[in-house]
Amino acid sequence: MSLFAMGFLLSILQPSAGQFPRACANALSLLRKECCPLWSGDGSPCGERSRRGSCQNILLSQAPLGPQFPFSGVDDREDWPSVFYNRTCRCEQNFMGYNCGDCKFGFTGPNCNERQVRTRRNIFQLSNREKDKFLAYLNLAKNTVSQDYVIATGTYSQMNNGSNPMFRNINVYDLFVWMHYYASRDTLLGGSTVWRDIDFAHEAPGFLPWHRAFLLMWEHEVQKITGDENFTIPYWDWRDAEDCVVCTDEYMGGRHPIIPNLLSPASFFSSWQVICTQSEEYNRQQTLCNGTSEGPILRNPGNHDKSRTPRLPSSAEVEFCLSLTQYESGPMDKMANYSFRNTLEGFADPQTAISNISQSGLHNALHIYMNGSMSKVEGSANDPIFVLHHTFVDSIFERWLRRHRPMLEVYPVANAPIGHNRESYMVPFIPLYRNGEFFKPSRELGYDYEYLQEPEVVSVHEFLTPYLEEARQIWAWLLGSAVTGGIIAAVLTGLILTWWKKRKTSSEIQPLLTESEDYNNISYQSNF
Repeated sequence: MSLFAMGFLLSILQPSAGQFPRACANALSLLRKECCPLWSGDGSPCGERSRRGSCQNILLSQAPLGPQFPFSGVDDREDWPSVFYNRTCRCEQNFMGYNCGDCKFGFTGPNCNERQVRTRRNIFQLSNREKDKFLAYLNLAKNTVSQDYVIATGTYSQMNNGSNPMFRNINVYDLFVWMHYYASRDTLLGGSTVWRDIDFAHEAPGFLPWHRAFLLMWEHEVQKITGDENFTIPYWDWRDAEDCVVCTDEYMGGRHPIIPNLLSPASFFSSWQVICTQSEEYNRQQTLCNGTSEGPILRNPGNHDKSRTPRLPSSAEVEFCLSLTQYESGPMDKMANYSFRNTLEGFADPQTAISNISQSGLHNALHIYMNGSMSKVEGSANDPIFVLHHTFVDSIFERWLRRHRPMLEVYPVANAPIGHNRESYMVPFIPLYRNGEFFKPSRELGYDYEYLQEPEVVSVHEFLTPYLEEARQIWAWLLGSAVTGGIIAAVLTGLILTWWKKRKTSSEIQPLLTESEDYNNISYQSNF
C-alpha cells in the first residue's frame, strides 16, 4: 500500500462507538443516572421529535443466576448498566444507537427502512487492493480518536459515586480492546482480593452472542470512520492449517528475524502498542486498565505448550462440534458436557464433547497457538488476528444455527452465570443489547458468509421478466401475426367443413359391414 493512501486514510476523523458515550461521561449524567443524549438531527433527546426513540427506564432481567458468582453489589457490571445509568434511549422501529442516531444492523437509508445484507469473505480470496484496504482500515482505527466514546479509568466508587468522573479518550481500535478486557476482567473485592470466576463474555452461553455483537459493532465503526458502508470483516479459515498462514508481512505481520516473539519490522503492526495486558498488576493495585500503552504486540505462533494444544483445529473436529444438538447443558459454564457452545469455545474435547479444561480445543486452541498477546483473555483483542479468528468462529456458530434452526427458547433464560441469561444486557455495551437478540441467523442482522451462501432462488416474476420485456418490444408484430393467423384459420375451417359434408353424403350409400368380417380384429378398445 502506498504511503500516500495510508496518509489519506489516517487524515480522516469520524465518530466511533463503544462503551461510555462521551455525552454521558460527566458528573451531571452520572448523578442523575441518565444517559439520553441529543440526536443532532432534531436536537431532542434520543431523537424523540422525529419519533426515533425516547428516554426510558431500563428494564432489568429478574431471572435467577447460576452459583458461580456468590456476591451482590460488589461489581459495577452487575445488572449492567444500572450502577452508572438507569435511564437510557430506547429506540423505535429500525433505529439504534446511544442516541438513536444509527440504523439497526441490517438496515440502511435516511429512515433506516432499507434492508441490506453484506458478505464477509475469506481473507485469502480478497484481491490485493481489497486486502490492502482492510489493513489500512485497521491502521486508521488504531490512529483515530473516538469522537463518541471514552473509557472509564476508575470504578464507580472510585469516582465517588459519580461526582468525580474518571474517563479518558481512546482510539477506535483500542476502544474495542478495552471493552473485551472490561467484560472479562476479575472482580475487585478490595485490598488485594479479587474474584476470578467471573466473565461476562466467555465460559458461558453468552460467549457466541457477545462476540457476534462485538464484531458487528467493530465492523460498524470501521464503516463509519472510513465512509465505506460496504466494509465487512474478512475471516481466516484455520481448519487443517499447518501453521499461521496469515502471519506474513503481506497480511497480519511476519516473525521478527532476530526476536521470535516480536513482529517483523516490515509490518506496520510491529509499531502497534498494546493495552490492558497487565491484569495481575491491575488486581494488585485494585485499578482498571486506563488505556496506557504497555509495549508491542507479542506473537510466537507454534512455539506454545503442545501438551495443551497439539495443533490447530481440524475440519473433522469442526464437523463433530456442529453435530451437537444442545446449545448449552448442565452448569452452563466451562464444565458443560455435550454443549455446542462449550465445545466450540474450546473447554470441551472436540472429539467427545466432554469437558476437559486441561486441554484447549477449537476457539481456545488458536489463542494458545499464537503464544503471545492473543493468549491472555483480557488483552487478546490487541492482536489484529483476533478479528479474523472470531469472525470465522462466528461463521461456525452461524452454520450451527442454520443446521439446527433452534427456537429462541433454546438459549437459557435463567440460571446461567452472571450476565449470560437470555434477557441480561451485555457488558459493557451502550447502547444496550440483550444476549438473546443475537441468537438468530446472521442474515437477520445484515450479513452473510461467502462460503455459506446458498444459490439464489429466482422468483417466477424475475424469471419471466426478460421474456415479457422481449414480448413487449415485438407486440405489434405479434398482434399482426395473430390477426393473420385467425383469418387463415377461419378459411381452413370453412374448407374442412365443406369437405366433411361431401364425405358424409358419400358414406351414407356404402354397404354395411357383413357378418363374415372379424369383429375381434377391430382395434377400438378401451384400456383403463
